[in-house]
Amino acid sequence: MAAKCSCCLKPASGYDRLPQRRFLFPPLWGIVTWFLYAARRVQCPEHGVVVEHVPWSEGKRPITIAMMYFLSRWARRLSWRETARAFHTSWECVYRSVEWFVQWGLAHRQLQGVESIGVHEIHWGKSKRADNFLTVIYQIDSHCRRLLWVGKRRTKATLRRGLPRRLMEASSPASLSA
Repeated sequence: MAAKCSCCLKPASGYDRLPQRRFLFPPLWGIVTWFLYAARRVQCPEHGVVVEHVPWSEGKRPITIAMMYFLSRWARRLSWRETARAFHTSWECVYRSVEWFVQWGLAHRQLQGVESIGVHEIHWGKSKRADNFLTVIYQIDSHCRRLLWVGKRRTKATLRRGLPRRLMEASSPASLSA
């Protein structure tokens, strides 16, 4: 397979190879599995000598995207600590996997068709100061229920920041003042 530049994803000629690295892969039959690979460096006409694009890994992470997905799915059912223990990895590895998928989901989120939203204030601290409340916006349509946004202040400005412009224009001014 032809190597691609990691910056522009265009085909580029080979330059040399880096030392072999280990990438954590989803376990097979409960056995910890490592994927070994020596990445190529390529000579891109636009970016110079760079590491090739590796589609199954993200940046310098020592785990594959498949393993990040695997850990993220298990972290929905177990605590992050239990997930890390069960699959012989660190809590930070689970945290970074969940964080990566949340960021990916936010970047690819589709907000078309949102008809109904719910706005809640949740108390999360010990005192009743305004800093201890979260403003939470949900989609509550019959076909889809999901979290859209979480903010840290109890103000109209926070609410306006959390609502995408498309939802602001679709909702009536009366509903925002309530």
